[in-house]
Parts: sequence; structure tokens; C-alpha cells
Amino acid sequence: MTSIYKCNGKTIRPGQQFTDATGTVHPGSWYTYSVEQKTAIGITEIVQQPHPNSVLYWWGYNDDGTVTSTAKALDDINEVDENGDPLLDDDGVQVVTKGVKSYLIGEVRSQQGSLLSQTDWALVRFVDTAVAVPTNIQTWRNAIRAKATDMETAITAAADTDAVAALFVTYTVEDDGSTTKSGILYDWPELS
Repeated sequence: MTSIYKCNGKTIRPGQQFTDATGTVHPGSWYTYSVEQKTAIGITEIVQQPHPNSVLYWWGYNDDGTVTSTAKALDDINEVDENGDPLLDDDGVQVVTKGVKSYLIGEVRSQQGSLLSQTDWALVRFVDTAVAVPTNIQTWRNAIRAKATDMETAITAAADTDAVAALFVTYTVEDDGSTTKSGILYDWPELS
């Protein structure tokens, strides 16, 4: 968690001098003052709570360090005008605000393309010289495509924000010291 400091309603930063309510200038080392000294001159520490995933939520910090958040729309929204009619752009095309699912599917496709491009040389060589694509590269490329399809299917099937959040890869350390992995998003196969 991150802390911010305030004095007289203004944010102050460790390492920077500031002037308190009495006009006293405090050096940049004020953060080394004791808790009692900080309290006496009006410095308050606000511990900011962890924020949610910005892909899934609109969020902001409150003055007390807590977070206010609102889940983003999962599905695309066809925009309408004030009369409820479809909102069209200058070309007469329906204006659509992309939802979280479309964004994530776009990310999966972008990463898939980036990964596959790393071995495109093998296909170009095959076309140019008829030298076969190495088996390990073809197997990996097939695995990348299959994994992308699995990710897109899971994103599409997610019923709510919590279900989408559960798709992100997370690691949990168990009581016995072992690590458990859950989620599938962006967990791509390695090229052997």
C-alpha cells in the first residue's frame, strides 16, 4: 500500500520542503520526523488502499485513501442519441463503445500475432526455399492459436466482472509453500 501525506489540505511529498500553517518552512527531510512531530505540525498520513484492475473498473481514490470503483461495461454498447435513435458517425455507421470483452479479445489477438511473428521467418524460408518448417515451431504455432481460441471462448462466456477477473493468471502461495496457478489470460505456451 502507498501512503500520501497532507498538511493544511495540501499534498506534501517526502524529499520536498513545505510550509506549514504557521509559516514555518520544513526541510525535505520532514518525513524522518517522529509521529508526534508530524502530528504537532499538522501532517497526516493517508494509506491508499490497493486499487482494482483498471481494465475492469473505473476507479479513484477518496480523500481518506479508500477506493471508489465502478465496473466497466463488459459488452459493447450501441450508442443512441437523445431521442433513443442509433447514434451514427459522419459515415453513417453506428457508434459503438467497446466493452471489456472486446478489449480483452483484441489484446489476445494482438499478443497472438506478436508471438506468431517471431517464427514467421520459418514460413518465409519454406515458401522461398522449400525447407520444411521445424516440427517444434509448427507445434508451438498451433498451440498459440489453440490457446488464443481458448482465451477468446472464456472471455466471451464470462457472465460478469468477477468471472472475467478470474480469467487473469494469478499465483497463490499455499500453506505448504507450494504455488497454485489459476486463470488462463496471457498464459502462452513456450517455444521449445
